[in-house]
Amino acid sequence: MANAPKPTTAKKESSGSSIFASLTIVICILIGIVLWKFVMGDASNFEGGDNTGHPLPGNYFGMVYKGGYIVPVLMGLFLMVVVFSFERFFVINKATGKGNIDAFVKRIQNQLGAGNIDAAMAECDKQEGSVANVIKSGLRKYKEMEVEANMDTEQKCLAIQKDIEEATALEMPMLEQNLTIIATLVSIGTLMGLLGTVTGMIKAFAGLATAGSPDQAALANGISEALINTATGIATSALAIIMYNLFTSKIDKLTYAIDEAGFSIVQTYASTHK
Repeated sequence: MANAPKPTTAKKESSGSSIFASLTIVICILIGIVLWKFVMGDASNFEGGDNTGHPLPGNYFGMVYKGGYIVPVLMGLFLMVVVFSFERFFVINKATGKGNIDAFVKRIQNQLGAGNIDAAMAECDKQEGSVANVIKSGLRKYKEMEVEANMDTEQKCLAIQKDIEEATALEMPMLEQNLTIIATLVSIGTLMGLLGTVTGMIKAFAGLATAGSPDQAALANGISEALINTATGIATSALAIIMYNLFTSKIDKLTYAIDEAGFSIVQTYASTHK
């Protein structure tokens, strides 16, 4: 019963993360709309001081504004990738702890090899973070099993392993939260960029379809809108892919470190209590 509060804490953290994600999505979209409407659509970016006219030569804000109504949505998606990437970066770094995770695992293995469980727990206190918490939980169970008289060695090893798995189940899922959002933004960014490309090309072909000579201004605006949306969508998807793979790699490394240290704990107990 001593461990009963842990799931409740995990649920509270999960709820807080869900609220953060929801607010971030709304705020990023609103910021994208504001930037598009009032910064890029500012009259000073256009010829004659009118945002219905052509952008000033070399004025990228005006050019992006002419990308149409899909541009602010794409800007919001890009901001989401940036915000969630920073959020995951800090969470994963906090889970890693204060020092190098590989060196930490080696120190734990060395202390276990010397039979110094208290020193190994002290290393966990120095390291901090989710990985250290999981390993420390296994070490505490190790000490409990040393005074347990009603179980054989195999049962004690299974109990230690189960404790490590339960601690991992409580700590590690928090690292994967919001990664699904980043992964989803990969597809959404591409699709929204494609939608903007299609709408831009529709306008371009509408300019070609006019009677007599083609409407060159409409044709140019349509092609410009298509290319701007394409570029923004590709940039959003590319950043999302890079960050998703980076964070997945970091989480895999932490999981491997826990598995390696957990295996060492169980094997050390089994070898010293034959």
